[in-house]
Amino acid sequence: MATLLVLCRFVHFVVVLLMFGACVFRPWLLGTGAQPALDRQLLRINRGLAWVGLLSGVAWLLLITASMAGSWDAALQPATVQLLLGKTFFGQVWVWHLLLNLLLVMVLAKPWPALRLPLTALLLATLAPVGHGAMLDGLSGQLLILNQVVHLVCVGAWLGGLLLLVLILRQPQGFALEPILRRFSGVGYGLVAGLLVTGLINVRVLTGQLWPTPLFNGFALILLIKAMLVLGMLALALLNRLRVERCEDRVGALKTSVMVEWLLGVSAVAAVSLLGTLPPMVIPH
Repeated sequence: MATLLVLCRFVHFVVVLLMFGACVFRPWLLGTGAQPALDRQLLRINRGLAWVGLLSGVAWLLLITASMAGSWDAALQPATVQLLLGKTFFGQVWVWHLLLNLLLVMVLAKPWPALRLPLTALLLATLAPVGHGAMLDGLSGQLLILNQVVHLVCVGAWLGGLLLLVLILRQPQGFALEPILRRFSGVGYGLVAGLLVTGLINVRVLTGQLWPTPLFNGFALILLIKAMLVLGMLALALLNRLRVERCEDRVGALKTSVMVEWLLGVSAVAAVSLLGTLPPMVIPH
């Protein structure tokens, strides 16, 4: 059951992060003008992601129900599911999260472009109280959730932006790649800074230390793996930034580099999905 929950968390986080980031970067990288081929492809991807998000969100709910009740049968009992939704913090957040996901599916089916970014932003924000973000009460808990929202925004924008960049590089005709890459890199510096600062705040609040110990065990080990993956993404991003001049002459190599960077980011989300199920070893003050 624990393995299924980690897998479900991973799938759901990835699809929500990608939808948000792609919606944010589409006007920033390409302006508001229509790009028919790219926009159709992006819409198809977002529709698929929204459905995967809805199905994985429901599966996550059923897995949490079964885990709390200690029985697989409980996940299929409406009374037990209703109890979870009405009497737990996770359930109360998840009702709104699933409703937003369902609304996003409907919006993408029409489609209504103006509603996509607000809905994906709200969908992303309702992931913040899930997991360790709900460990603290009162003002401390609210600030931790706010910090987690900023962290997710930075991660989502980076990952979704890379997805959009991959789509652009797959059809470079008609796109001026150098200014697109410069715009992406310019925002990327802010995203990396936000990601690092909010990540360190999360670690300090949840563990009571600047970095949890023992270093190669449990929560600390998975956190270290996540940090190494993010540093790998940063190294590739810096390399591409230094080689941005005349990038049209090496589209193939650039596409490979961006794909590897994106895969490292997805792997980091997998590590986060596992982290959310592990105790952070909070040290009493």
